Amino acid sequence: MSNEYSNHQLANNLTKNTLALVLAGGEGSRLKQLTKWRAKPAVPFGGKYRIIDFVLSNCVNSGIRKVGVVTQYKSHSLIRHVQRAWSFMRYEVGEFIELMPAQQRIDKGWYQGTADAVYQNLDILRHHTPEYVLILGGDHIYSMDYTKMLLAHKKSGADVTVGCIEVPIEEASDFGVMSVNDEMKITRFAEKPENPESIPGKPESSLVSMGIYIFSSDFLYRTLIDDKDNTVSSHDFGKDIIPGLIEKHNVHAFPFEDDSGEPAYWRDVGTLQAFWKSNIDLCSITPELNLYDRDWPIWTYQPQLPPAKFTFDDEGRRGEAIDSLVAGGCIISGARIKRSVISSDCRVHSYSLVKDSVVLPQVEVQRNCRIQNAVIDKDCVIPEGTVIGEDIEQDRQRFYVDDSGIVLVTPDMLGMKTHMIR
Repeated sequence: MSNEYSNHQLANNLTKNTLALVLAGGEGSRLKQLTKWRAKPAVPFGGKYRIIDFVLSNCVNSGIRKVGVVTQYKSHSLIRHVQRAWSFMRYEVGEFIELMPAQQRIDKGWYQGTADAVYQNLDILRHHTPEYVLILGGDHIYSMDYTKMLLAHKKSGADVTVGCIEVPIEEASDFGVMSVNDEMKITRFAEKPENPESIPGKPESSLVSMGIYIFSSDFLYRTLIDDKDNTVSSHDFGKDIIPGLIEKHNVHAFPFEDDSGEPAYWRDVGTLQAFWKSNIDLCSITPELNLYDRDWPIWTYQPQLPPAKFTFDDEGRRGEAIDSLVAGGCIISGARIKRSVISSDCRVHSYSLVKDSVVLPQVEVQRNCRIQNAVIDKDCVIPEGTVIGEDIEQDRQRFYVDDSGIVLVTPDMLGMKTHMIR
């Protein structure tokens, strides 16, 4: 019992002395027009959340209550969401979520890379005097207790600990790929290699970086200052910092695994197909990502909306949703929803069918529409009789269609010049 208490106390001390820095300034261009008016971490996800809610919830649920959010690209809707959703943090008791927009604190320019984004805020980091700095991406979907990674970092005596996960080798070229020894020390690291290295004994898998780094703070400051003076560096953690530290410093990997020792749920939703699939996966009977875990809630801004409503029960005009998520404020009026995510405050009118699709907030689908294999952006009004997802060549003339056949529909594509904050 005393050993358990000691570990618990150590974990509390570690989280209290850790500052988390969420890098949320990326352009997210692979999501195409979904990020035309918003930063990638601000894209709605799962019916009622924004992508950034998952990493911020991980911080709060892990007991890390000192968080900075670094923003840059089209950040207004992201800043607005963080202010609305996360204002419950109380600075006077030592907890906060601070927004750190690019503001030319050191150089007369934008952030030039992930490491430069942290370097340009060094004075803010030093002001908070953390013992450890946890650096996180703001655009991944997962639930993770960072306390376990902090304990592993402390126990190993590492200068840097990198969160990692196994992925199929055919997907590894999109990530930083690493090799480790028996003590989980990283021996090689290659950012987005054309021919990724497999895990010994697992030729079908690679070990890749999750974009999660724990630095002992003094070591981080020295590393970033040295990198700033390096004229050939692109000032990026994956491309420059981590590969440059491996030979001379103690850089460890921390595998993200579930209770059975298998790779845990973690998704990079950086492409339209990945975004669509990760949403649709939530409609499974037992999804890998459990949004219903009361011990690990996903926090977000809660608009004051009534419960979802389903109307009409006539043959051919029945309001119903099967294997789907339907958020608050929605009215499914004599329409059928199958294997789809319908986000907050949507209307789907009579005789319409939506299946295998992701509908973002405040969309109206008028009568007699058929929609499948689609992502419908916020504020779209789909005209009566519209058919989407059945004739790909016809869809390409009006909308964006990716290589997997997923159709993206935005207000601009429908001729709605809304130019709204997304």
